[in-house]
Amino acid sequence: MCTVVIDVPETAGKPVRLLAVRDEERDRPWRGLGPWWPERAGILGVRDDRAGGAWLAVDAEAGRLAVLLNRQDLSSRSDDEVVSRGGIPLDAVGAGIPERPSTRGFNLVEVDADGAHLVEWDGLAARRTRIAPGTHMVAHHAVDDPATPRIGRWLDDFRRAGIGRGDDWWMPWLDVVAHATIDPSASVLRRDAHDGHMLESLLLCVATVGPDGVDVRQATPAEPGRWDDGLIEGLRHGIPGMGDATARGAADPASEGSTPAQ
Repeated sequence: MCTVVIDVPETAGKPVRLLAVRDEERDRPWRGLGPWWPERAGILGVRDDRAGGAWLAVDAEAGRLAVLLNRQDLSSRSDDEVVSRGGIPLDAVGAGIPERPSTRGFNLVEVDADGAHLVEWDGLAARRTRIAPGTHMVAHHAVDDPATPRIGRWLDDFRRAGIGRGDDWWMPWLDVVAHATIDPSASVLRRDAHDGHMLESLLLCVATVGPDGVDVRQATPAEPGRWDDGLIEGLRHGIPGMGDATARGAADPASEGSTPAQ
């Protein structure tokens, strides 16, 4: 189950800041941020190689970013009646998502220079709401849902930490992420058994989206689901030859770092 921390500014013209943690099976093949969809010119994303879609997608020219989180599906549809959720972030930064997606349930965080929205799809009905100014957390239920242990335990800490200055604005949030590992049941970096699968935190991204453009940075933990100080340096690096990133982004140091998209 993935996690998003997002700060929406009170003042127009200020950037939205976002931290996103991707939880997935360790052996499921994927690629770090890159231009993996030639049919979608200008779109970068974190690609799931099994289904071909994205977890996070960015259209730099349009100044849009979207990140996907799984949510309980309340429909009675069989697996043959649904398609992968991975097309949703790609559509969101492009032409837009359908009113009734043919997927299992999801939460989708959409960000542009004007602010942020949350799309909630439970397989029966979709709702799109603006995320209010302030610092919020999203997981697999409603925004700021205190019944989600990591939100109930750490939301106030993220709010107190605030946004740092300069290029390392995300450092106060990373301090919270590191500290949260003291409680495995509520940690932001996770190792969870879910529906017969072990899901682990494989990737951490931070992003700035505002009038001046989009900047996305990514880093992979040395051990999935565990904090290490190398995440800090990973977020500070550039991404040389981003198009050369391998299908296992977590194992490729060249796939870590920053992608300024002005």
